[in-house]
Amino acid sequence: MGTLNTAPRPVASNIATQRLLPRESPLPMAPGDLGKNRVPDRIPAAFGSAMAWRRGLILLATAALTGAGGYEMYRVLEVGGVTVLEAMVLALFLILLAWVAFSFASALAGFFVLLAHRAGAFAPDAELPAIASRTAMLLPTYNEDPHRLTARLRAIIESLEATNHGELFDWYVLSDSTDPDIWVAEEKALLALRQAVGASRLYYRHRADNTARKAGNISEWITRFGAVYDFMIVLDADSLMSGQTIVRLVHAIETNPTAGLVQSLPLIVNARSLFSRVQQFAGRLYGPMIAAGVAWWHGSEGNYWGHNAIIRVKAFAEAAALPQLRGPKPFGGHILSHDFVEAALMRRAGWGIHMLPLLGGSYEEVPPSLLDFAARDRRWCQGNLQHLAVVPARGLHWVSRLHFMVGIGAYLTAPLWLLFLLLGMLISLQARFVRPEYFPKGFSLFPTWPAQDPVLAIWVFVATMGLLLLPKLLSLLLVWIRGSERRQFGGALRTSAGVFAEIIVSALMAPVMMIFQSIAVVEILAGRDAGWQTQRRDDGTVERRELYRKYGVPTLCGVAMAASAYAVSLPLLLWMSPVIVGLLFAVPIGALTARPVSAKLFVTPEEREPPPVLRRANELSASAELGGRAALVQLREDPALLAFHLAQLPPPRTARPDAVDANLAVGRAKVDASDTFEEASAHLSSREVLSILSDGPVLSTVLQKR
Repeated sequence: MGTLNTAPRPVASNIATQRLLPRESPLPMAPGDLGKNRVPDRIPAAFGSAMAWRRGLILLATAALTGAGGYEMYRVLEVGGVTVLEAMVLALFLILLAWVAFSFASALAGFFVLLAHRAGAFAPDAELPAIASRTAMLLPTYNEDPHRLTARLRAIIESLEATNHGELFDWYVLSDSTDPDIWVAEEKALLALRQAVGASRLYYRHRADNTARKAGNISEWITRFGAVYDFMIVLDADSLMSGQTIVRLVHAIETNPTAGLVQSLPLIVNARSLFSRVQQFAGRLYGPMIAAGVAWWHGSEGNYWGHNAIIRVKAFAEAAALPQLRGPKPFGGHILSHDFVEAALMRRAGWGIHMLPLLGGSYEEVPPSLLDFAARDRRWCQGNLQHLAVVPARGLHWVSRLHFMVGIGAYLTAPLWLLFLLLGMLISLQARFVRPEYFPKGFSLFPTWPAQDPVLAIWVFVATMGLLLLPKLLSLLLVWIRGSERRQFGGALRTSAGVFAEIIVSALMAPVMMIFQSIAVVEILAGRDAGWQTQRRDDGTVERRELYRKYGVPTLCGVAMAASAYAVSLPLLLWMSPVIVGLLFAVPIGALTARPVSAKLFVTPEEREPPPVLRRANELSASAELGGRAALVQLREDPALLAFHLAQLPPPRTARPDAVDANLAVGRAKVDASDTFEEASAHLSSREVLSILSDGPVLSTVLQKR
């Protein structure tokens, strides 16, 4: 094991020192290049017999709905002639309606796919297929709770061992943690996990240099260990997968030699707050239909969501190395939303990207509050806007480019909706306070009356809302007509009440998210980087000061809109109320949705009958150790943990003047000036402790103090 350092180590148990990491099997990754062409001699296996027809139908339906809606909107505005402001409103309406129509057409396709679906190979009681390939299970982590992390990992390991295929899988916890206490707690939790499951193929690696974040973490593993594995399954810190699902994913990619990636559909679980429960219910009820629709027309040109997918290691190493984008952050540098780009590059190289929306047995969690969701969404917004530089890359499949445009549009539509509302308000204010010019310059027999058709405007609004709400109602219809699924959701009445409540709560939160996303887009365009923050996964409780600070801007926007609408007329205020109410009451809505609620509403099948892997993970999490002590204290008191920690450090390097670690130098000086261990540890900063933990000799000096 070439990664072990040569510093003296204390004697420890075999558990700490046995096979820290396997023998390295390097697999080079080609440098990322957006300028090369596609690979012409590799074509993914056909996913459907009429994929061109399917895609044409989706695009034709989108164009037809957009054209019809745009024409009716033009009829609303053209009475008395279209002004410049009205022309801008019409253009924005066409863009936004095209977005809604595209989503509607895809969801409608998913409805008919599920309507005709019959349980087959993916049924829970279906026999598991035989597999023979070697697969690595990768769990990247960054400053996550180590005990909950290993609880979920243990549940997955036990579930996979129960399939009798466990010997084909190796497990890697790939840490990028920068908190020294969490780093050492990870090591301790992993030692306990190795004892509990007896997994000799469970490995841990901590990366001191967090280059390229999660994408760099995975790439580093491939270049060190990837050559001996056929496939890898990448998990998130909150991921959970059943052993049966993992085996079926392996079989799916084994039987399709041109598949580079097969994505499952993760379902949200363990929601507690009102916000997360709404997300969990919506994802469980609407998600399968939406996923079935996109899988129906994506075919072998699917997408990647960054986790709970199986990837052909050879394909990833050959094609998915990410380039650094030119220019400064936030648009330049390492790509944040790496998964979309990796899928597009693998498809460019001729590898198919597939999705199995009906596989099941794949789970994840969701942020507990709207503010936590917005913080994660801010990072995704920056990553998706970076894709503006990737869209023109040579050789990409047009569907891959479409994925990028859809991802970019998911964030640009927020400021466009806001601009659409503001222009509508401006037109109303202009009509109220600016005297109209009834007789413009030039000859005219009759005056020009500024007006719109209010009845037709209502019908356009109703039709647009129908496109937004009908997919939800179709998902509800699917539950109604399927007896077993209807019972799993708690019955038709409870499911219907849940859909109604979800629509109301989501409608109240949507204007706030519109403001948050609009601010994010403006910040990114102004050059502000999102950074890399740890996602909160506990309850969603938010302090009052943070509520007022974060929700202040949406509230002020609501006040301004309400005052402007009322200045025009009371009917306009009522017309705008769905947006204005959500903004005016952003603070109480944010507080209420962050609180835990009972499980009587928004019930999902996984709550009523938890699958074994979820039940086991929750049992282990509930009994997990809470909190943790300082890293240096834990290492001082646990010789086996200290041996494990020292054994994985890289060998000491000859110091160079340009490679001096300032934190280590300051920390060493503080240690030398201290008489006792307690005095030394009390004066060290977190960054200094992190540097000391990476240096065996200095760490030994600290721990040997009395």
